[in-house]
Amino acid sequence: MNFRLLPFECDEGDALMAADEAMLEALRQELSPPSLRFYTWARPTLSLGFHQSVFPEHWRALPKVRRPTGGRAVWHEGDLTYAVAVRGLSGSTGQTYARLCAFLVKGLADLGIEVGFGRGGREYVRRPGCFSSATSADLLWRGRKLVGSAQVRRGDTVLQHGAILLAPERERLARLFPEQAAEAVVGLAEIQPDLIVDKVIASLTAAWAAEWQTAVVPGEWSEWERQWMARGRGRWRCG
Repeated sequence: MNFRLLPFECDEGDALMAADEAMLEALRQELSPPSLRFYTWARPTLSLGFHQSVFPEHWRALPKVRRPTGGRAVWHEGDLTYAVAVRGLSGSTGQTYARLCAFLVKGLADLGIEVGFGRGGREYVRRPGCFSSATSADLLWRGRKLVGSAQVRRGDTVLQHGAILLAPERERLARLFPEQAAEAVVGLAEIQPDLIVDKVIASLTAAWAAEWQTAVVPGEWSEWERQWMARGRGRWRCG
């Protein structure tokens, strides 16, 4: 089956999370094909993992959304987000991450950016920020975190999305995540200053097609998905 490449979007966080869930549910119910999409955030926003109920007091005034996926908080400012929905993957969570991140490794390598997986550690569960540690779901460039990913499984269907850092605002990150060393993260702008987002998306899309040995065909949201998104935005808002 071909993969659908959905249009690039820049929107509010609740709309983006509702769209990712719509993509997952439409595939789970066999109403839409497996899909890939890329987007950015209309304003700086903190996204919390689905089960993340405890967070620092200084986050309370920030614009926040809850993700349908697990993991820790991500500050979305100066990042490109990808999302994929697939069916029929078997194996452990770690194996699923490896399979779904393979296109990121290849696509970045094709741009001359060699990345590898993090190794994880106990500190991850003690730190509220996703980029404060690197697990086997994350991709590092020269030991510094470039991509953080999270996923959710519903039946035999998986949604995985993640933030690819472009130009992180280090001063703001230091205030939000004081436990995170400034040198622990890196953005694409630091690695390749002339690299543009369109080229990144094109490389990652081509890598997805190569890794999955399938065509990636530009497509649109179905009416069912649009209705799901319209109903679901409020579910992801977080006060």
